[in-house]
Amino acid sequence: MRAVIITHPGDPSVLEVAERPIPRPGPNQVVIRAAAATVNPTDVLLRQRGDGVLSPPWIPGVEVAGTVAGVGEGADFQPGERVFAVVNARSPEGGAQAEFVLASAASVVRTPAGVSDVEAATIPMNGLTVLQALRRLGLPRGATLGVIGSAGAVGQYAVQLGVHAGLRVLADAKPGDEELVRGFGAHEVIARSDNPGAAFRAVVPGGVDGLIDAAVIDAAALAPIRDHGALATLRFWAGPAERGIRIEPVMVLDDMEQIESLRELADHLRAGRLTTRIADTYSIDRVGEAHRRLAAGGVRGRLVLVF
Repeated sequence: MRAVIITHPGDPSVLEVAERPIPRPGPNQVVIRAAAATVNPTDVLLRQRGDGVLSPPWIPGVEVAGTVAGVGEGADFQPGERVFAVVNARSPEGGAQAEFVLASAASVVRTPAGVSDVEAATIPMNGLTVLQALRRLGLPRGATLGVIGSAGAVGQYAVQLGVHAGLRVLADAKPGDEELVRGFGAHEVIARSDNPGAAFRAVVPGGVDGLIDAAVIDAAALAPIRDHGALATLRFWAGPAERGIRIEPVMVLDDMEQIESLRELADHLRAGRLTTRIADTYSIDRVGEAHRRLAAGGVRGRLVLVF
């Protein structure tokens, strides 16, 4: 099979497409014939820094969609079923950017009818991130949820799933993104500001009950939150906090085999509560272009490799 490989840490020139053995499923495993796999910031970090534990070459990619090609004992799938999955690229089997991908059956869910493989591939990582963030925040219905970085993929799902959870969602946006964010269902759109505390508190003077920091501004995200509120952070920032605010770092690796969470995402997708945005698609031979575009910033929507 053909797979994207990282030969050693470096710039996009270290990405190659090479022949690799087709994986075989063991117990409770599934082999997916890939139709689409996303390019994520985690792939850029793996390419830049390497793994640190496993020796190269590494196959990047954490999200894939396609059809079941092989089923191990105990896995409740049939060959030919359309599925999407989340996989750990920092595993001996490698990641999702290959023609055939090995995944734990607990990381695979059936793709709803009417949803394309390209769309389905964009759901699991950001969706699991937001479900975990909401679970860690533990806000009751009617509470106020702030979202910083709401025009991005994580921010979009934070708004959509927050609204579905019965929360009053306040989301920030640059002037050109206000209608986009309002379309996600945000109850209030806050002007993006270098002083998010003042911007959010102009609408909620006492501060929001909880906040998801999808823009990864870390300590600056504390200011909009009320005393003894809660902050969900990405990329491992854990404080220090202030004013009794509880910090909840989101570790999506903890949820990669949470089949009920994946099924919940599939249900949201089926019902239209989650929507997808595709910025562009690339053949795997053009994976370096996708890395350069993602690293340059400003991408609205997801970049997807197609097979």
